[in-house]
Amino acid sequence: MKKILKAVALIACAAMVLSMFASCSTADAVKVIDIKLTDEEYAFGVDKNQPDLLEKANAFIKKIMENGKFDEICEKYFGDGTPTPVVSAELDTSKDQLVVATNAAFEPFEYTKGNEYYGVDMEIAALFAEELGLELVISNMDFNAVCLAVGQGSADIAMAGLTIKEDRKEHVAFTDPYYFASQKLIVKADDTTFDACKTAEDVEAILKGFDATTKIGYQNQTTGQFYILGDEDWGFDGFATEGKGYANGSLAVNDMINGNINYVIIDEAPAEFIAKAVNGK
Repeated sequence: MKKILKAVALIACAAMVLSMFASCSTADAVKVIDIKLTDEEYAFGVDKNQPDLLEKANAFIKKIMENGKFDEICEKYFGDGTPTPVVSAELDTSKDQLVVATNAAFEPFEYTKGNEYYGVDMEIAALFAEELGLELVISNMDFNAVCLAVGQGSADIAMAGLTIKEDRKEHVAFTDPYYFASQKLIVKADDTTFDACKTAEDVEAILKGFDATTKIGYQNQTTGQFYILGDEDWGFDGFATEGKGYANGSLAVNDMINGNINYVIIDEAPAEFIAKAVNGK
């Protein structure tokens, strides 16, 4: 397996979210509009020069889907289960290690508490490394660097709530999908603009009526950005609104609460987790 420089400074996502919104006085500061705006597939991005690893990853995904292990992990983050911490080993060039590139600011798929990693992807990474008989090294970086790190050979596999996208295939070979996701809209709790909407088309009709005076936040290089700004590969036309990018969804929601932007569009699961943190639920 490839080796990588020591992971960059960790982002304590859960702690950051809680402290970021500690001053919110409104019981329900935000709400998620419960309409799926997109249909996406998450997969892992594997080094193209390691076809054997891709084959093993696909076999492993099939295995944990069939034996219930994937559902067991998901229950920890979407149900009543207790998340299991994952600890990254130190890089050691004398060892054969599995180096996983991630962006640990995407709860519930990857986040940190202190020096420990949590999340659906991180627990899968730990199981996969165990399956391979390798030591796990997690490299935490900006999301837009995750596929590039694998493509440049500094990581073996990307596990970062990664949506299958054509341009990303320039850098990685995608595994079979393991999770189906969508984008959702987050608004302030007292905003009734989208309350009557029943479908994605209803939401889009309202968004199309806005101009550049309306600002919508997204996490950089995620589907939310492509949806708002437009993307030919996805077939998204985009909107006339002003898009504003953030390192993660929590920062975007915080800026919305502070009145600097109007709305936020991010992946469904992080949207729900952030909303719960904001609203103290």
